[in-house]
Amino acid sequence: MFLSSRLVQMIENHAEELTSGVIADLRTNPKTPCMHRLSSQELHDQSYQVYRNLSHWLMELSDEAINDFHFKLAKLRYEEGIPLSEIVFSHVLKKYHLRDYIRTSGMVDSAADLLQEQELHHLIGSFFDKAIYYTVQGYEEEEEKAQPVAVATRERP
Repeated sequence: MFLSSRLVQMIENHAEELTSGVIADLRTNPKTPCMHRLSSQELHDQSYQVYRNLSHWLMELSDEAINDFHFKLAKLRYEEGIPLSEIVFSHVLKKYHLRDYIRTSGMVDSAADLLQEQELHHLIGSFFDKAIYYTVQGYEEEEEKAQPVAVATRERP
């Protein structure tokens, strides 16, 4: 089994621990003030799904699953009134916590392991880049849907 596969399995096995770290960060970070009002369960569910399904998303290399999840998440966050900047920053925090976990996992013992870890970092970076793109796309679509309503409301005498 490759190191990257073992690391992904470890990540999935420690999804709860990673999720707890992200929730604590989202709850206290000054860059996510609107997310402070979301329930712990809501924050848990969206972070946990990312970590728990990581191997599926990384190994399948299918944009469709990434798109579906993040498009729906963007719609939900838009409806909750969460600014796009906070949603994007939440992805950055998830990636940071994940990379920090990989760095401190202690599974890299050789140069070959280091190469596998670098490959995993590349895959994770690509995943979060796509997650951010689909989130922004979904959020913009929701904004466009809401604009005619806002314009029509303002035009009334």
